[in-house]
Amino acid sequence: MNAFTVEQPMSTAISVMFFDTDAAGVVHNIAYLRFIETARTLLALEYGMDWAFMKETRIYPVIVRTEIDYRRPALLGDALVIQAWLGETSAARFWCHFKIERPSDGTLLVACQQSLAFVKMPEGKVQRLPEGFPTPFVPSPHSSSF
Repeated sequence: MNAFTVEQPMSTAISVMFFDTDAAGVVHNIAYLRFIETARTLLALEYGMDWAFMKETRIYPVIVRTEIDYRRPALLGDALVIQAWLGETSAARFWCHFKIERPSDGTLLVACQQSLAFVKMPEGKVQRLPEGFPTPFVPSPHSSSF
């Protein structure tokens, strides 16, 4: 398992499609969140949290907060790279960080960070992060909650 950091982030390639843009060929602000969702899902998979685990344990990562800075627009046909890594943690929350760049000219388009918590459903109970997070990445189904 990789430990993705700001120095060595996980990278995901995305191509801007027609449905990501407005009539002028500029990417909609909401499309960036979809790009980030893709990168965050792949990051979780890299750390061992897959769909089968979530279905079996009913523990899901839930976004608590999103902060996003739109710096430059992406355009129809752009090839983008989303870099993702884990950041700060607390007893029950962790931060994922993202940068969206256009490699063709080295432009930083978007900087984003999201705070997440693991929640046991259907009870809606926030779970403590496991000792040693992110290894293991996910709490035990029998871990303590708040």
